Amino acid sequence: MAQARVAAGVLFFDEAGRVLLVKPTYKAGWEIPGGYLHPGETPSECAAREVEEELAIKPAVGPLLVADWAPNPGEGDKLLFVFDGGQLSRADKEAVTPDGIEISTWAYHDRSQLESLLIPRLARRVLAALDHRGHGGAQYLEHGTAWNGGAPATEITTPQS
Repeated sequence: MAQARVAAGVLFFDEAGRVLLVKPTYKAGWEIPGGYLHPGETPSECAAREVEEELAIKPAVGPLLVADWAPNPGEGDKLLFVFDGGQLSRADKEAVTPDGIEISTWAYHDRSQLESLLIPRLARRVLAALDHRGHGGAQYLEHGTAWNGGAPATEITTPQS
């Protein structure tokens, strides 16, 4: 039986529709706020906890946008959830404080910048979530690609993909 690692993240937006990304201290590149679930924790609880830990804010975690089955040869089976956090309130934006341990800074970025800022597998997942946003319900992905039955999505075998 599969024993997947499960993680959850949240997409937050500014008035212009740009996506909030965080800069981890422990690796190159940018990420979305989020992280791995603790035992007994639901994906939405994890997303809310991680946002509070990383950015010191407690905004509501909105609906699920995508669930992505994305095993990685170097890291094993993964199931990754991305929730819609909507637009942060003025108070939350003013209160954002990176923890300085895991996250050094944060910034909003245009959709056109995401592929150059995020690793490919995360970029595919975030872009799919953006495309699905506002359509209702959640979309199922495999390796960041929509799967609607039939043949499974192409397996990605490179560690950075």
